Amino acid sequence: MDGVDVRIGVTDTPKELVVDLGDADRDAVRADLDAALAGTMAVLWLTDKDGRTVGVPAQRIAYAELGRPEGGRTIGFAADR
Repeated sequence: MDGVDVRIGVTDTPKELVVDLGDADRDAVRADLDAALAGTMAVLWLTDKDGRTVGVPAQRIAYAELGRPEGGRTIGFAADR
């Protein structure tokens, strides 16, 4: 299974929140994003590949990008090279 990255723009801040979800279920993450953007959940909770949990107030989400960098490329040092 391919890894999933989520990039979220938060209103009133120039920085993006980037979370590497590891081997999360892409469809389940998409459903959670859809629910947050539709206003049916107050906080979007995401758990990264290291088990850390991040909460984003749904009403503060400006945009969301769901994917994985081309070719599974990562930024920084990669342990598998």
